[in-house]
Amino acid sequence: MGCGKTMQLLQVAFNYEERGHKVCVIKPATDTKNGTKLLTRIGPERETDFCFDRKTNLYEKIAKDYKDVHCILVDESQFLTKAQVDQLMQVTIDFDIPVMCYGLRLNFRREDGGFEGATRLLQIAHDIEEIKTICVCGKKATYNARFLNGKLVADGPDVLIDGTSDIAYRAICPACYEKYLKGAK
Repeated sequence: MGCGKTMQLLQVAFNYEERGHKVCVIKPATDTKNGTKLLTRIGPERETDFCFDRKTNLYEKIAKDYKDVHCILVDESQFLTKAQVDQLMQVTIDFDIPVMCYGLRLNFRREDGGFEGATRLLQIAHDIEEIKTICVCGKKATYNARFLNGKLVADGPDVLIDGTSDIAYRAICPACYEKYLKGAK
């Protein structure tokens, strides 16, 4: 959270389009923030080509409507299902379209099992690039922490979209996570 994943996705889309290539930008309907738009913390935004839910067969949708694109960009890819990750891999094989996914590795409880899409992507991705950000203390932030009314919470439902209540997510380092966790008890 807060490391620039969406900004980097938008930069990749811009680079493709600047060279005359068509891209398909998608996000899960689970991410209700900003409706069908991708919005960055520093301003740039973009309308998605489509939003999908857990039942959407991405292979069929892309085969039907987007086989002419040069690249598929997926925001909030942790919300993909295992089957959807496999469908996107099949898109790369059958249509020779690169698929670039941007999302979190771990959930706020520091478990990979919280995001089946992230787990499957880590298993089968051709390349994995970490987008680095820093904690409030200045160290490398590797954890996604959920805060409720300013206090770290390490339990609760897997998905609570920030901006819809008193929930906020922050990228923090392991030491600060432990510090906040001890303070939360």
